[in-house]
Amino acid sequence: MAVAFCISGHGFGHASRQVEVINAFGALRPDVPITIFTEASPWLLDRTVRVPVARRPWAVDTGAIQRDSLRLDIPATLEAARGFEQEADASAVALADALRANGTRVVVCDAPAMPCTAAVLAGARAIVLANFTWDWIYEDFTADHPGFDDLPRRLGRRYAEAEAAWRLPMYGGFSTVRTVLDFPWVARRARRDPSETRRLLGMDQGRPHVLVSFGGYGVAGMTLAQHDGAPYRLVLSSGAQHGSTDAPADALHADRDRLEALDLRYEDLVAACDVVVSKPGYGIVSECVANGTALLYTDRGRFREYPVMVEQMPSVLRCRFLASEALANARWDEDVEALLGQPHPAERPLVNGADVAAGMLSAMA
Repeated sequence: MAVAFCISGHGFGHASRQVEVINAFGALRPDVPITIFTEASPWLLDRTVRVPVARRPWAVDTGAIQRDSLRLDIPATLEAARGFEQEADASAVALADALRANGTRVVVCDAPAMPCTAAVLAGARAIVLANFTWDWIYEDFTADHPGFDDLPRRLGRRYAEAEAAWRLPMYGGFSTVRTVLDFPWVARRARRDPSETRRLLGMDQGRPHVLVSFGGYGVAGMTLAQHDGAPYRLVLSSGAQHGSTDAPADALHADRDRLEALDLRYEDLVAACDVVVSKPGYGIVSECVANGTALLYTDRGRFREYPVMVEQMPSVLRCRFLASEALANARWDEDVEALLGQPHPAERPLVNGADVAAGMLSAMA
């Protein structure tokens, strides 16, 4: 018996949340081999997977093609997805052979469709564990690109081969999956007390810290020097892509190498900051929810997940919209002050989805 995780290589969110499940399952069932099939960033897996796994670099989908963290190339996204789907039957056969050779009995998909077909061919059970399916995302794009109408339908037929979907909050899609179970948040929670993280990083005591978080893509044309003298201190992560020459002199640089040297994780940094500035994607939203951090968010262009999150975020975290022009060129004094003046939502959602998924996978094993 073995379990495989087939993870989209798009962004960091898919991989980061599945690593939480992998770590929880590996700790619960160290007797069950785990294989990860993905093109997700190797450094992310290197630094976050804490249980024994086998890793296979493997294209399981094409996700979305991004110009930067806020801008998608929709025609290129659809072209890449259609090209991948045209070869998906052959890809599924190859993946099925690999699954069979590993003795895989359960395949967890976040959220590629092709591995659902591969699982069936291998005699394994496919579970879609995600907050959206790619057929739902692409369906919205085809409204302006009708030549791709068949793509969502083909992916939907593959998702229909899954035994079930374990659906995460702020969801969309899953219309062809025959059994859908709603799950709590799978979220990365800080391991360090925020006060300890602040001490290790040399964070101020007297003013708020604002974490600029835009994943691996960054934001084209974004300047930060105008924040010099602000009543808050900027914290720059690796994805912010700003060095000391174009950022305020007192900006705190907390790239991945520095965090690793201090035995800190990104979720520790999120918990230690007062505000995160980002686009609303599942990964950063879930971390703000889990760690009680406020979110100053901007538009991310046309992506069907965005309006779902904007509608539902106020019920689970303090959040406020920041126009893209202000994100790139202005100070955020009033926005940060107003955001921190908001009361915390009354709802405290469960964030133990990784443990729930690990328990259910253990029962299937």
